[in-house]
Amino acid sequence: MKTLETDDTLIATRGVIDRGDPRPLHKQVYEALLAAISDGRLPLRGKLPSERELVDLYDVSRITIRHAVRELIQQGVVHSQPGKGLYVTERGGGFELQVLKSFTSIALANGRTPGHQLIEARLVRAPLEVSRPLFLAPGAEVVVLSRLRLLDNIPAVIQTDWIPAGRVPALLDLDWGIANRSLYEELRQRYGIFPKRGQTTLSARLADDDEARLLQLAPPAAVLTVDQIAFDDRNRPVNMTALVHHPARYPLTLLQSETGDFTQY
Repeated sequence: MKTLETDDTLIATRGVIDRGDPRPLHKQVYEALLAAISDGRLPLRGKLPSERELVDLYDVSRITIRHAVRELIQQGVVHSQPGKGLYVTERGGGFELQVLKSFTSIALANGRTPGHQLIEARLVRAPLEVSRPLFLAPGAEVVVLSRLRLLDNIPAVIQTDWIPAGRVPALLDLDWGIANRSLYEELRQRYGIFPKRGQTTLSARLADDDEARLLQLAPPAAVLTVDQIAFDDRNRPVNMTALVHHPARYPLTLLQSETGDFTQY
């Protein structure tokens, strides 16, 4: 394993890639780059090494590097500047509102340290308000996954996801107490489910007692609520998400473009 310095930034050390690790090589590269961004070895607005340099750095193929970098772009952690290369996304005044990006990647792109505490993970019969948006029969089984999301170890968002159980067998066998385990990453890698589009509804209300306690708010306190549904490339619902935001710790920014497409790599 080679070590490379680019612009005086050390972004990897010996042993980052382990071919005995059950994780795919592109996943290991992806996580190594995320870690470098998180701890500042790759600073905000910093330029990533070239594809050839990354191949030499991690001792993997170009296809592996492209797969890892494409995931970083899709997660909004890095962006492409035509003719110049890839750069770590600059922190803005708020956190981007995006259905298809994970909490972890958005936090890292903003130079923050993500984390979570598991609230519950179980199999339930879906009530109508869950089964209808997911195009399921009344009472169909869904996996409910609820987590308290942390920024720099401070509670910021309560996130609850409902996923049709028939599409994700053994999802609950995974250890959801592991820090920063990504639901979307598991859906993509384990089940071949790729969220492609989504819809979002924003609202505001008073926090209930449990929400105020978890988010460390003094009642009565207002919270921002975000309800989202993601769909795959066949327009089938992937999951429904309900987010309860601390209004000061996780302000939202809506980024718009003419097409709404991801930058391609």
